[in-house]
Amino acid sequence: MNSKKILGIDIGGSGIKGAPVDIKTGKLLEDRFRVPTPEPSTPQKVAKAIKELVKHFNWDGPIGCGFPAVVQNGMVKTAANIDKSWINTDARKLFKEATKLPVWVLNDADAAGLAEVKLGAGAGFKGAIVVLTIGTGIGSSLFIKGKLYPNTEFGHVEFKGMDAEAYASDNARKKEELDWETWGKRLNEYLSHIEFLCWPELIIIGGGASKKLDLFKDQLNLKAKVVPAKFLNEAGIIGAAMAAKVNIKKH
Repeated sequence: MNSKKILGIDIGGSGIKGAPVDIKTGKLLEDRFRVPTPEPSTPQKVAKAIKELVKHFNWDGPIGCGFPAVVQNGMVKTAANIDKSWINTDARKLFKEATKLPVWVLNDADAAGLAEVKLGAGAGFKGAIVVLTIGTGIGSSLFIKGKLYPNTEFGHVEFKGMDAEAYASDNARKKEELDWETWGKRLNEYLSHIEFLCWPELIIIGGGASKKLDLFKDQLNLKAKVVPAKFLNEAGIIGAAMAAKVNIKKH
């Protein structure tokens, strides 16, 4: 597969977003298109939404999809922020059949991490990197010397007797109507715990919260350097396309 242009799709808890991507530069080649994540977010309904994105771009080429779950060889293994009927669904096969196009599916935070580590805020950095996508939940990806360790679930580590994302996600901030300073202190507690677990040298903040780092960065007191994602919340789209380029030809 020689295409430098791949349709990247980021399936999130509230929206499904996509755009064709130049995978050499990470540039979106058309305006991002978004459809709401269907309720309930069952496999068939999400597949229909993916079809809608493909039709919008009149797309006839490879597709990369970032998915909010543990994904092993296209198979969905968890369902924290999506319908439980996804567990043990072959998402890759489902989307391939729905679109009649070659598809690769991976964890959404792993996709965002790939974009940031290869082309974004972590490009050229050789140490351990944790990328956290902070939005509806908390997605995570871990890179050692530029290589991805897939399907880390740092948003679901137990923290203060609950899932960490229930305490420190942007959704928790909105739900509990916390100001940025209060939420920033919470986030700092959580990031300190991640530091304790795996000692990253760089933490990249992605997802919706990446655009607002200036509002809470003064509350962060960590050993690791903390930076916003270069591609902000487009990183998942870009990384999904990059992963498709590498993996579709192998499988």
